Amino acid sequence: MRKDIILRIAAIGLLLTSMSFAAEVNKGAKEETIPAGSQGDVKFPHELHQQSIQDCKLCHDLYPETPNAISGLKQKGALKPKQVMNQQCVKCHNAKRAAGVKAGPVICSQCHGKHS
Repeated sequence: MRKDIILRIAAIGLLLTSMSFAAEVNKGAKEETIPAGSQGDVKFPHELHQQSIQDCKLCHDLYPETPNAISGLKQKGALKPKQVMNQQCVKCHNAKRAAGVKAGPVICSQCHGKHS
């Protein structure tokens, strides 16, 4: 009987740990709009990137985990025009494509402009 109770407690602990991990992975907005100059705003599918990359530090070592972080850094002059696009987005998408992995777009109009 005592072994049964210990196993149940362990199972509950494991369940709570996995639920905590799932909540951690799905932090942040599902989608963000990033103002991007004359080409038009970018609808950034944050949740899709969380699911496909699964390593938040890949981007969030460079950008704070706060809403509209990129916009704020651009306004402060801490980011140069096209810096995020060239050093993060396009670079990562091209690397994934070269590795034979499904990747996001690298053509301007596929990210910028009018979105429904």
